[in-house]
Amino acid sequence: MFPNKRVQGMIGRKVRVEMKGEKIALEGVLRSVDDYLNLHLSAANELYAGEKKRLLGSVVVRGNNVVLINPLKE
Repeated sequence: MFPNKRVQGMIGRKVRVEMKGEKIALEGVLRSVDDYLNLHLSAANELYAGEKKRLLGSVVVRGNNVVLINPLKE
């Protein structure tokens, strides 16, 4: 299974996204994804050291910055 098909299957679910070179992660509801794995998250929260820092709202994350996309239990 290709990664983009797996990620497209997570649309509508809450996910945690870790990015390269960052200690900050994002948590939010995955709204859409494209062939480059660019992500659109709604109700996104910024996490630092596992603690919520601030609410960002709607966020677009560029695919080449994504290291890990982890589905969360709601």
